[in-house]
Amino acid sequence: MLALELANRFRKTRAQQRFISFISMSSTVGIALGCFVLIVLLSVMNGFEKELTNRILKVIPHGELFSVDSRGIEHLDAQLYRFQQDSQIAKVTPYTTLTGMLQYKGELKAIGITGVPITKGENPYEDQVSKAHWQQFVDTPSGLLLGQGIASTLGVKPGDSLQVLIPQATSDLTFKAPKSVKLVVSGVLSIGGELDNQIGLMHLQAASEAAGIVAEAQGIRFTFNDPFIAYQKMRDIGYSFPQAVYMSDWTRTQGHLYNDIQLVKVVVYIALTLVIAVACFNIVSSLVMAVREKQSAIAILKTMGATDGLIRNAFIYQGLINGAIGITAGVLSALLVAPNLSSIVKSIENALGVEVLSGDIYFIDFLPSSLHWQDVVITAVVAMLLSVVATLYPAHKAAKVNPSSALH
Repeated sequence: MLALELANRFRKTRAQQRFISFISMSSTVGIALGCFVLIVLLSVMNGFEKELTNRILKVIPHGELFSVDSRGIEHLDAQLYRFQQDSQIAKVTPYTTLTGMLQYKGELKAIGITGVPITKGENPYEDQVSKAHWQQFVDTPSGLLLGQGIASTLGVKPGDSLQVLIPQATSDLTFKAPKSVKLVVSGVLSIGGELDNQIGLMHLQAASEAAGIVAEAQGIRFTFNDPFIAYQKMRDIGYSFPQAVYMSDWTRTQGHLYNDIQLVKVVVYIALTLVIAVACFNIVSSLVMAVREKQSAIAILKTMGATDGLIRNAFIYQGLINGAIGITAGVLSALLVAPNLSSIVKSIENALGVEVLSGDIYFIDFLPSSLHWQDVVITAVVAMLLSVVATLYPAHKAAKVNPSSALH
């Protein structure tokens, strides 16, 4: 195409055009850097979201129902069977929660221990503890699995015996000594983040007996095929349940993690899109100066029969070439770095002796990355559109050059 050939010739640098070339190069570098950083950071946010789903939402229930009074869930088997027929529900599990103080060698630690039916191969916690300790837990009716943070705080290890002090409520609100339940630590759970400082696991029957639950379980836990329907689904289930129950879902307990990830993702996208926009509009400056510099060449082309459309297209292509070079460089760099970001950051941590993410604070101790092709495509398309918009004004000015004035 003639317009493309003219664009390539206009891009060639002469001595008096070095400043224009520098501005053009800076816009190209800015576009490349913006695309690279945007794709990499979106990959990091996708990685956090993936780890949240695979680690936290794999272990914690997506939703819960628990009885208001001490009777527990009435007609439990019938209710479990009814929920199992729902195609949106992947799993239902009866449970009982004990809230009290964990006592070991004079040390006290507030804890909520969950009693669940222990069936080998069907429990999400099984992958979070060694096989030997899990088997010991399965075989010990009074067994207890503790989160890593609690075990470290109290200094307990598998095989140690401890007591759980459960407060006793009275109808006249008078003081009553707490009920003491003796348990044996079978193993330590390591999930990550704050859950390691909160979680405790025991057998359902032992928990229900200790809590004085008349029925088999205090409540029912739900795991959905899509965890993000939990908020509405739990309300539909709770409002139609035949007895008085409280209802909860994971968005109340862990939802802040997901909301934070989504918020940061939006902020990152807006901020870096604006950075790309600033870099793209540097193209305006370079092309405006290029139009002024090449007025005589434009005038000669017009006297030779070049149309306004040809001149306009030539300068649009010139700006698009700069944008395409920057976009290509940024996208290719991101495609190389984003999939390997975790190992790159780990190498930097080992070399400098620093820790980017602490497992004691966050639910993971590494920087995750998950590259999504739709992010790459959207970033490239948005950057190209901004590059096109940036060329329109200079191209229009070039097409309006008056040959008689330019050659005067």
